[in-house]
Amino acid sequence: MDGIELFPSLSHCIETTAREEFWNSVNQYMESGQEDKKLEEKIELLKVFLESMDFKKLRSQSERYLVERKRVKFIICWKANKLDCQMMVIEGD
Repeated sequence: MDGIELFPSLSHCIETTAREEFWNSVNQYMESGQEDKKLEEKIELLKVFLESMDFKKLRSQSERYLVERKRVKFIICWKANKLDCQMMVIEGD
């Protein structure tokens, strides 16, 4: 599975954004009524992310750019069977 891109804002921090993506994915999975390996992997990755990250630290890293009206993107994925999270600042959007 490729990484998941999350775009927080001043009104939805990274934790809220991840929670919304998690529950949207869970609802989509339940409504489909069939097995979907990619969606299962996405849900598991988001679950681990929500359970293990220091969101206070991630918020402080991202909010300083958001208040400058810059877009921020977090990419979460598995690297060597461990959760990897990278933040990128998107210039000129």
